[in-house]
Amino acid sequence: MANLTPTPERPGLHVNKPSPNTPATGSAVCHCGASATATGDSQVRALVEGYTANHGSAHKRTGR
Repeated sequence: MANLTPTPERPGLHVNKPSPNTPATGSAVCHCGASATATGDSQVRALVEGYTANHGSAHKRTGR
């Protein structure tokens, strides 16, 4: 399987939860240079919500 971890050259969001009994992990890198990681279901949920609201495609919505 390919490495799906985001990098500055390949920005994005990656979440992993191998089984229901393990904590989720997540990482995000935005093309603006912001990056973050999280461990635990609630922290990963917050990472996804923050990235979705403020980074990634959210940058394309500015100026409208």
